[in-house]
Amino acid sequence: MKLSQLRILVAVAEHGSFSEAALDLDMSQSAVSHAIAMLETDLGVVLFSRGRHGASPTPVGDRIIGHARQMLKLQDDIVKDANLARSLSGGKVRMAAFRSVSTHILPEVIAQFCDRFPEIDVEIIEHLDDLSIEDDIRKGRADLGFIERPVSEEFETWELMRDEYVALFPPTFKREGSRLDWNELSAYPLIMSHESNKFDPHIYEHCAASGVTLHVAYQIRSDSTIVSMVARGLGATVIPRLAAEPIPPDVKVYSLPVPLFRVIKVAVLSNALQVPAVFAFLDLLKSTTVV
Repeated sequence: MKLSQLRILVAVAEHGSFSEAALDLDMSQSAVSHAIAMLETDLGVVLFSRGRHGASPTPVGDRIIGHARQMLKLQDDIVKDANLARSLSGGKVRMAAFRSVSTHILPEVIAQFCDRFPEIDVEIIEHLDDLSIEDDIRKGRADLGFIERPVSEEFETWELMRDEYVALFPPTFKREGSRLDWNELSAYPLIMSHESNKFDPHIYEHCAASGVTLHVAYQIRSDSTIVSMVARGLGATVIPRLAAEPIPPDVKVYSLPVPLFRVIKVAVLSNALQVPAVFAFLDLLKSTTVV
């Protein structure tokens, strides 16, 4: 049984005539008759009663014609979805990101994108680490991702923004002047990200290069929990500014004595065949200035 046979079946039912169906389908009447006869042979039932007044469905033919209409609609839906994915009148953009990007960068970009292309769906998949983001892109679960660590040559990347690491101190912290001193940071009990968190290596390596040893009192997984603990006077922290946002107004914020930044990049698979919707989103990202 072929879809072409089902399309002929429905056409004969709608026109009530083999000859009218043939004209509609731009086929010969004998080809239409042969297709219905072959379908009846394959199914082992009579689908139409033939007579001087045309062709009318038999009871079983009526039921099978109903199923045929459903199958043809599904075929049309498949073609429609494929066409939408190839155009900007539909489709979907899937991106993988860590929390600070999905919270503080993507909402504004997505809002602009949806204004331009309201029929394109956007999906964000949040992860805690770059490796999970890369895996989503590699396995086709995401079209693009936002990462900060170096990646292999299978990915193409470009810089989206630089996010400064800042030192946060409790409201009670007192100091003279506006610049932070390494001694003040190393002498203070610190609330830092859990050892599995991707931020830590950058911070510790940077401080070690300046001869500074950090004294960690707490290791916490959640960025927002770290900021809340600092606000409650339990210690200080060093954290990327975006990860710390929103920073409570009474928390003291300082740049490090030697500034440190993380580079947030957009990543896609090199030579991947992207649908137009993804290209349109990437073009918007490239033209967007993130501060």
